[in-house]
Amino acid sequence: MTDQHPHSFETLAIHAGQEADPLTGAVVPPIYQVSTYKQDGVGGLRGGYEYSRSANPTRTALEENLAALEGGRRGLAFASGLAAEDCLLRTLLVPGDHVVIPDDAYGGTFRLFSKVVERWGVEWSVADTSDPAAVRAALRPRTKVIWVETPSNPLLGITDIAAVADIARTAGARLVVDNTFASPYLQQPLALGADVVVHSTTKYMGGHSDVVGGALIVSDPGLGDELAFHQNAMGAVAAPFDSWLVLRGIKTLGVRMDRHSANATRVAELLVAHPKVTEVFYPGLPEHVGHETAAKQMRAFGGMVSFRVTGGEEAAVEVCNRARLFTLGESLGGVESLIEHPGRMTHASAAGSALEVPADLVRLSVGIESIDDLLGDLTQALA
Repeated sequence: MTDQHPHSFETLAIHAGQEADPLTGAVVPPIYQVSTYKQDGVGGLRGGYEYSRSANPTRTALEENLAALEGGRRGLAFASGLAAEDCLLRTLLVPGDHVVIPDDAYGGTFRLFSKVVERWGVEWSVADTSDPAAVRAALRPRTKVIWVETPSNPLLGITDIAAVADIARTAGARLVVDNTFASPYLQQPLALGADVVVHSTTKYMGGHSDVVGGALIVSDPGLGDELAFHQNAMGAVAAPFDSWLVLRGIKTLGVRMDRHSANATRVAELLVAHPKVTEVFYPGLPEHVGHETAAKQMRAFGGMVSFRVTGGEEAAVEVCNRARLFTLGESLGGVESLIEHPGRMTHASAAGSALEVPADLVRLSVGIESIDDLLGDLTQALA
């Protein structure tokens, strides 16, 4: 960790931004379910709080915690991951600017670029971000942002963050890394040269499928101030209770990610050996094209596994429908295991584009249940 945050990750997850309440000694930050604050005279803000869109003590605790976990200088918490992305793009870009986006990315991110940001006059193009040469070739004179997911959603592609950070720096662009699949426990992009880290805190950070949220973390305090200005001006902030739920989830992030990763490794091994599975996407497998890079920049390989099946799209849908312990549902990162068909669910918005996913693809969010039970469920679903 940095000198600013000298403790280990697990300690920071429990303590950063979460000092005992000075009034009561409560060891868990209170939920400040309040909209406005009494001022000590006109313009005399007590602790800097005036209105909860601008700042709220529970959200402040979460934002300080997020910054510590990612090794950043400023964290900001939003109402959703897409709200965080929207704020970031409108802070960094003006009409006429260009963004390089990955050829494998969350469908909602693609929709934001293709249906919203493009109408604002921002141009974008697609590149295989796992190939630094492809990223370099996609640059234009007005490229201001290179956007990366690693591991990517849903094909679990791996991008060498340090290598692409060098490309971005040379081009005068910002490198944005969506770290949702890895979480800061497994990977810290800022330390590898990224300018901004994006999270859907709905996923592994919250970890219990009971909250929707997003986050941005940066190393540059000036950029942090710009983002905070836009966050307040645009207003899609994390609510106090939502902030509290994410803080609660983060306390166990390390131990959960260890179990997610261990279970996912066993699931991937089962799938590789199954006769009805034609391809498995998991960076922990030695044969994965990004395995060496992932091993270099990640602590472990995470809880997401995707695979393709014989029989095409209908066979993939049937596998999803036959699963019992793996719940058919969108999202990911909770303690319970989920299964979905990306082509018809999370990535339907990418149909017909360069980001369209294979029709025979199934995506798993491997939970922390008994691994024997999970393997048994997959075996019967694939029968």
